Amino acid sequence: MTNTPSQSLQPSRRDRFLPVELLAISAGLGVFVGLIVLIATREFVLAAVGLGIAFIVSLVLMALFALAFKPTAAEVEDIHEQDEAEGGDRPRGH
Repeated sequence: MTNTPSQSLQPSRRDRFLPVELLAISAGLGVFVGLIVLIATREFVLAAVGLGIAFIVSLVLMALFALAFKPTAAEVEDIHEQDEAEGGDRPRGH
């Protein structure tokens, strides 16, 4: 399989939409918490604060979980190929 350098550097559709997925799921969790707080207290300000806190906490946690996944051997090889194509001088283990 011979890819030109410009083709091998293009991220996949899944890679491009991962940030959108994280934002959408975090927004959904934030809205859920905001609605629960609104129903329980009938205070709009408190519901907005709960929504904001839940959104930020869930976004940070989901981003940390996404970073925690170990790349497969194919992904590691692809990273090294991209580094070599860019003229990277980092050692192979980093």
